[in-house]
Amino acid sequence: MAKTETAYLAGGCFWCITPTFKEMEGVTDVVSGYSGGDEVNPTYKDVKEQKTGHRETIRIDFDAEVADFEEIFDIFLSSIDPYDAEGQFIDKGFSYTLAVYYTNENQKTVAEKGIANLEKLSGTKVYIAVEPFKSFYPAEEEHQDYYLKHPEEFHKELVESGRLKE
Repeated sequence: MAKTETAYLAGGCFWCITPTFKEMEGVTDVVSGYSGGDEVNPTYKDVKEQKTGHRETIRIDFDAEVADFEEIFDIFLSSIDPYDAEGQFIDKGFSYTLAVYYTNENQKTVAEKGIANLEKLSGTKVYIAVEPFKSFYPAEEEHQDYYLKHPEEFHKELVESGRLKE
């Protein structure tokens, strides 16, 4: 029987990091949304305009017997710029800053150790908040699986943001 676990990761633009996890073995679902703020049911427009205190976040449901959180966190690190305190690539502002919203002590420990190791190896401060999970609001349908619905626009976003070098 599968042991389902959920991770909540804010990695800048949620369109950009969704495919990385969607294709991962053991991942059963990836949903774009908003976490960290106090406003109930925030909208994309309000989050993007920095009005709600939320970050663009993805919810990753996974079978912990196939993929563990450490593996997910390592992939997360390879998908972001952990040294940018202002956001990610061309997306700036609090809603694009990095966070792990942990749902259990293992996730907290893995994230904190991973950040400490990265800082030690790089000699540079890492800007990833590690906070307890409190809420998640799915983004509007048009933002779910954006890379599949709008492949040309998605590719353009990756290139223009600096996430993808051509």
